[in-house]
Amino acid sequence: MEKAGCFGSFLESSKPYFAMISLQFGYAGMNIITKVSLNRGMSHYVLVVYRHAIATAIIAPFAFFFERKKQPKMTFSMFIQIFILGLLGPVIDQNFYYAGLKFTSPTFSCAMSNMLPAMTFVLAVIFRMEVLDIKKVRCQAKVLGTVLTVAGAMLMTLYRGPIVEMLWSKYIHPRKSYVTDTTGTGDKHWFLGSIMLTIATLAWASLFVLQNNALKTYKNHQLSLTSMICGIGTLQAIAVTFVMEHEPSAWKIGFDMNLLAAAYAGIVTSSISYYVQGLVMKTRGPVFATAFSPLMMIIVAIMGSFILAEKIFLGSVLGAVLIVFGLYAVLWGKHKEGLEKKEEEIPEAIKGSQVNGMSMSTINGDVGAHYKLSSVAISMPIKEPPMEANPKPTA
Repeated sequence: MEKAGCFGSFLESSKPYFAMISLQFGYAGMNIITKVSLNRGMSHYVLVVYRHAIATAIIAPFAFFFERKKQPKMTFSMFIQIFILGLLGPVIDQNFYYAGLKFTSPTFSCAMSNMLPAMTFVLAVIFRMEVLDIKKVRCQAKVLGTVLTVAGAMLMTLYRGPIVEMLWSKYIHPRKSYVTDTTGTGDKHWFLGSIMLTIATLAWASLFVLQNNALKTYKNHQLSLTSMICGIGTLQAIAVTFVMEHEPSAWKIGFDMNLLAAAYAGIVTSSISYYVQGLVMKTRGPVFATAFSPLMMIIVAIMGSFILAEKIFLGSVLGAVLIVFGLYAVLWGKHKEGLEKKEEEIPEAIKGSQVNGMSMSTINGDVGAHYKLSSVAISMPIKEPPMEANPKPTA
């Protein structure tokens, strides 16, 4: 029974990790498919519209059927929050990310996205969602991690270096690379793409921080919140596209890679990811939810070099290493902070009842393993010897 209970507890505590790891595989596929679609001529403005329109169509029915009861009251303040969330995610983040992806490469874009936890941490400190006590080692680790992450991003932006040959790249010869069409552009385009990716990451970090605040109101209605963000974001993206794209032909889409890119991004990386991220943030916070992006970079690097013969530069490798070290310094500090909070939340065991002049209390779980203490006091009954029917008189 104890083993079954421990296994169940392990599965329960591992759900956020499995969820975020699964999302990284989804993001990796999106980067590869989207890169091919953009290099084939699809407008990233139109792609953003179709992506979030599909996401809204997919998730809105679930929100209606499962969360239509006891909906939170829509106040003006809440509407403004959702409006800004739609502007940060579907409009600013996605448009700048796709533009940066077009000028650089999938692996580079994913590596730049690893700045997300550091940016989220800085914003969380600014808005007092994170407490920074520089005297504590965990806080020093988070600050150092943030510095390393920014340094790695700057190295990737300002230095490209020679091409790094992968072990398997010598033995595979794809018919055509849809990635290297744009990686061969000049340093000017590469630098511009880096700036766009940095702006997109900042918008994404702001989305996490504001969404974490909105979840306080929609804590039991994540599907509804996700559908409203995608719906309002779609309307905003349509307005932006009408301003930026003047050719009606840009809106044309058929049963091809463009439709696959829009559908995949809408279903996997908009509707599902927004919902799952909300669930994880509700229990673990925004910093934890952003701490798994290096896994996406590794997946994309392998897929990109295998499938698309993507060129990987030395500057990207060195910068990515710095970003990963910085990222996990932030994650380690966040983990230590979580352990300290658990220790503070453990209540003192109440005194047990007196049994034979001794105080006894039962504690379920191991304090070292940070299980909650039980306040159940066990009182054992005392059996007295049976009384004789006719006791003998004492002399």
